Parts: sequence; structure tokens; C-alpha cells
Amino acid sequence: MSAPEFSRIERADTIGEGERTIRIEADEAERAALARRFELKSVDSLEAEFRLRRDAAGITAHGHVRGAVVQACVVTDEPVPVAIDEPVALRFVTDDIAGEGEIELDEDALDTMLYDGAAVDLGEAAAETMALALDPYPRGPGAAAALRAAGVVSEDEVTPLNAFAGLKAKLEGN
Repeated sequence: MSAPEFSRIERADTIGEGERTIRIEADEAERAALARRFELKSVDSLEAEFRLRRDAAGITAHGHVRGAVVQACVVTDEPVPVAIDEPVALRFVTDDIAGEGEIELDEDALDTMLYDGAAVDLGEAAAETMALALDPYPRGPGAAAALRAAGVVSEDEVTPLNAFAGLKAKLEGN
């Protein structure tokens, strides 16, 4: 497995009981590599701020991931600019804690990421948060016209099929 394109390692032994704020930002080469990985036209900016704290179950991270990316329209391949502004609530846990079985989730539950017990990768956490925030089927402003020109109708234009329409015509004919 190759190293992540945007890696910002934070050693676990530097994270104390109190909250610690860490800011990270991807450089040009890292953004270009992330664009290739996530099949984006470009990643124009990517930054994150995390508030880290240790607790009995691992390391918690709260914060925000912000950025600007350009996706490709799934219909026309036109560029679709997207602003990213995602809250982050993560718990980094080791395999032994993650493997303890069922975990109860409540409304304050955090997304879980595995780590080796020695260090967490905040860059990879930011990259994955960015990717999950993207529309999997982005459409640009010309998509509707291109679909119409290709003969594809929208959901609003579809007449629902009625299983009894043919039966009614036969009954009226008798």
C-alpha cells in the first residue's frame, strides 16, 4: 500500500488530556495527487482544522475541512466547481479497541478511523472527509439540455405506468 498523497502525521504521545488545535493545508503537489486519486479535474484548495484530545477509547478529533474542487459533470464532462465546508467528528481507535465487538451509537457518535496506536494521519482524514462530501453524480449547467438532446426525459416528464390501463380499455370495449 502506498503512502497517502496528503499525509500529516500527529504522534499520539504529543496529544495530551487537554484539547490541542492543529491546522493543516495541502500544497500544490498534494492537491494534484488528490485530484488524480479521486478523479477530479482539480483540487484548488484543501485545509483543515482539528481539535484533538485523548480519551479512554482513543483520540477524538473535531473540526472542519474546507476546500475548493472542480468535478467533471457526469453528462457533459464540463467543469463543476464545488466548495467544501464539512464538519468533522472522528475517533481514532486501535485494532484492539475496534475489535471489541458491538459499539453503541448515540447522537453524539463519532465516525471511527483505525490507527496504529503511535500516530494519526490528519491529512488522510481531511482527504477522506473531502471525498465523502462530494456529489457522486455532479451535473453542470448544460447537463439538462444535453440529456434532452439525447432523448433522455426527466422524472417529471415520465408518465407512470398503470397496470390497469389496458384492462380498463378492454372492459369498455365489451
